[in-house]
Amino acid sequence: MSQSPETLLTGLRATPPLVQCITNYVAMNIAANVMLAAGASPAMVSDVEEAEEFAGIAGAVTVNIGTLSPPFVAGMHAAIRGARGAGRPWVLDPVACQATAYRRAVVQALVAEGPTIIRGNASEILSLAGEASRGQGVDGRDPVAAAEEGARRLARSSGAVVAVTGEVDYVTDGERAVRIGGGSPFMPMNTALGCSLTCLCGAYAAVAEDAFDAAVAGLAHFAVAGAKADEGASGPGSFAPRFLDALAAVTPADLSRGAIYDAAVPA
Repeated sequence: MSQSPETLLTGLRATPPLVQCITNYVAMNIAANVMLAAGASPAMVSDVEEAEEFAGIAGAVTVNIGTLSPPFVAGMHAAIRGARGAGRPWVLDPVACQATAYRRAVVQALVAEGPTIIRGNASEILSLAGEASRGQGVDGRDPVAAAEEGARRLARSSGAVVAVTGEVDYVTDGERAVRIGGGSPFMPMNTALGCSLTCLCGAYAAVAEDAFDAAVAGLAHFAVAGAKADEGASGPGSFAPRFLDALAAVTPADLSRGAIYDAAVPA
């Protein structure tokens, strides 16, 4: 990694990036709080009338297809136009992209727009890579290891850095690859944390020189905060506020010693 997670967290906190987060209705409040706790500045701007213009002043754009509608999709494409026109990175979260024909068509059109990073669970990444998955609705039921080869192929075909998140995360650009351990078993029991992680990847992409480094840093920040929040939590309800506190408390030094990194060589 040319820029370490520690370096990127320092930069993010020094100059909090403005990130245009087009995320689903379930995730908006949670994602905004996660971004603020981590040190970034979120803006939930999605309407087609202003999405393109706003993307020109944002440091990055994130697009999440969790709650789809034609007006929402129009806003997504407008924001992507604005981001591309301004030379800004944008991150795609293909929520439940395997579930319906409409979702499959929408996500294929978005991938064709050239996302900088694609962040999803294993079932979503398998579907994007053209493989069968066991995903049911928004729930990913495939292990991350099963999606690693598909993630490498998707990265090579799309030009995006692909981040597969789960018990042990996997990030690849088709050539480089890293696994990241940490987190908490309570994280999948809290709605919209994956959606929020996509937004945080956008924040790191706004301050990083390399999208691969940005994805690794975003996932490492979540992994370390999750492990911290897990200490003393008695269940998913007590975990949630601890997690926000932990995101804010994570230091650059924590990222160097708290996450478990494994450099994986792509086949």
